[in-house]
Amino acid sequence: MAGGKAEKPRRRGSSGGGGGGERSQPYHGGFQGGVSFDKSKGQHILRNPLIVDSIVQKSGIKTTDIVLEIGPGTGNLTKKLLEVAKSVIAVELDPRMVLELQRRFQGTALTSRLKIIQGDILKTDLPYFDICVANIPYQISSPLTFKLLAHRPAFRCAVIMFQREFAMRLVAKPSDTLYCRLSVNTQFLANVYHLLKVGKNNFRPPPKVDSSVVRIEPKKPAPTISFKEWDGLIRLCFSRKNKTLGSIFRQKNVIALLEKNYKTLKQVQQAHPASTEIACMAEDVADFDEESNMDLDEGEEMEMGDDDMVGEKQENPFKEKVMGVLRSGDFEKKRASKLSQDDFFSLLSLFNLQGFHFC
Repeated sequence: MAGGKAEKPRRRGSSGGGGGGERSQPYHGGFQGGVSFDKSKGQHILRNPLIVDSIVQKSGIKTTDIVLEIGPGTGNLTKKLLEVAKSVIAVELDPRMVLELQRRFQGTALTSRLKIIQGDILKTDLPYFDICVANIPYQISSPLTFKLLAHRPAFRCAVIMFQREFAMRLVAKPSDTLYCRLSVNTQFLANVYHLLKVGKNNFRPPPKVDSSVVRIEPKKPAPTISFKEWDGLIRLCFSRKNKTLGSIFRQKNVIALLEKNYKTLKQVQQAHPASTEIACMAEDVADFDEESNMDLDEGEEMEMGDDDMVGEKQENPFKEKVMGVLRSGDFEKKRASKLSQDDFFSLLSLFNLQGFHFC
């Protein structure tokens, strides 16, 4: 649960939420209905009820909507959602919180419109829903985002509390400091908007970082380009995002990878002329995890010596073919950190026209 749940006025505590997913001893200073909150599970108390109201309002929920709530805690936000939605499906990992939710709504008019699923959201098969509202542990931000974006049929929007830096990566634009592979891949699949900043002092106990609420709207229709193909290119371009594409694509291992894919595809096409599919190395959308190689994306500048270059002293026809594609679109001297979605679409198209694929 990222960010937490709102504290009810004149109560000592409220429901749990994730205020950063930091590791610590269980915190016993906040209670609701006899439930203590454990920071090691990302459980914090959102003390400002106005933020909960804002989240519900900015979700744009209709009376006909089915809402998926991730990390309901003890149900303060759940109650607000039930008041405006047709029904709420709440997925909660902590069995204590599940019991508290059941107790809270038992015997009320709202109970018939609430379905509670106990389990890990990343391992749960999601049912149909129109809108997702999520307060999540920050450590699952990336896999959860792409699990949601892979869900079919596509939902209308998701309003999610993230660690602020992660949120700003999602909405970053070319030339922004935080613009990265995560930014490009998320914006390939969805329109993303920053809604509001939630300072850490809105939580008890306060997490170490601020939070932000983001609205994610899957693109409809979905892109026709394979995500595997797209991410294969973006992964390469952002392997050192401040290096020129010419420098990146001259690397020996990059040339070897492209040549292997190129030859494999040719063999498949010769054996099965109607098929152009090959086994892809990039993850599926649902398996995408930007955090797993964030250090690579944002790491120190790459130094390339003679062993990292191909063809400096002898011609390499395949390398020249690759560089010819970059030059044809004036991409050789450009950097991934400056390229827009349209630029990447153009670059991928140029490579595909010459028989190059990135999966």
